[in-house]
Amino acid sequence: VQLQASGGGSVQPGDSLRLSCAASGRAFSSYAIGWFRQTAGKEREFVAVIPWTPNRAAYADSVKGRFDISRDDNKNTVYLQMNRLEPEDTAVYYCAGTRRTIRSRVLSDYHYWGQGTQVTVSS
Repeated sequence: VQLQASGGGSVQPGDSLRLSCAASGRAFSSYAIGWFRQTAGKEREFVAVIPWTPNRAAYADSVKGRFDISRDDNKNTVYLQMNRLEPEDTAVYYCAGTRRTIRSRVLSDYHYWGQGTQVTVSS
């Protein structure tokens, strides 16, 4: 599967953004799709993951209650709705796919990666 992330931009604290991860290829509905983010000089970190239906999503503590991950298998797309954005959310966001596990937070469990999309939160 090939993944393409989009939807990043520059916003102010408290604003919202919705990122999209569009997939091409077969059997998208059998993939767990995760979102990760990375800032300069730091390791890429887990943000959220949505397993194949009907399993529950999982979130990093830093975004729980503010971010919501969802998927539309008819459109081969996963969304990351980001609300109440904070300057600490500034990063390049990546989506990734795996069929190895349903809810992994570990980068090495993901076999397919999209290019990043920049999110900047600043006043």
